[in-house]
Amino acid sequence: MSVAFVKEPNEDQVEVLPERELGQDPNIVTVRGLALIDGEIAELARRLDAARAADDKVAMATINRDLRYFRARRATSQVAEPRADLETVQFGSLVTIERDDGREQRFRIVGIDEADPADGLVSFVSPLARSLVGREVGDTVKAGNGEAEIVAIGNEPAKA
Repeated sequence: MSVAFVKEPNEDQVEVLPERELGQDPNIVTVRGLALIDGEIAELARRLDAARAADDKVAMATINRDLRYFRARRATSQVAEPRADLETVQFGSLVTIERDDGREQRFRIVGIDEADPADGLVSFVSPLARSLVGREVGDTVKAGNGEAEIVAIGNEPAKA
């Protein structure tokens, strides 16, 4: 019987994994973000060597997919840092907002792969970042379900 009619894969077959979505937005990154991508590529290459040594085909397939993603992200990276002489929010800015309830929060606007909202890093394509870009201290912006006032803008580059 042909293998095409057998439901169980043989030991050499690995299910094809879907590619990771690269998105349609430009791949703007900070210097720190570029370093993170480079670090991820190096770590994935190390893990791929270990998976090859263990002959772990599933791990190799997963790691190879992730390597394709990060290598494509690296190839399309456009490094941008905020201009220190501007008084408006821009890519890379560190922005402090005060919410309706009096809470102050600080966010740095970064690239997609660098985003970590829990750590105060928001992607430039996020709704919050889009409402902040181009605004100045004293402006009120939409922030979640409420509003927030921009109370400070730092346009110094982040440390790598």
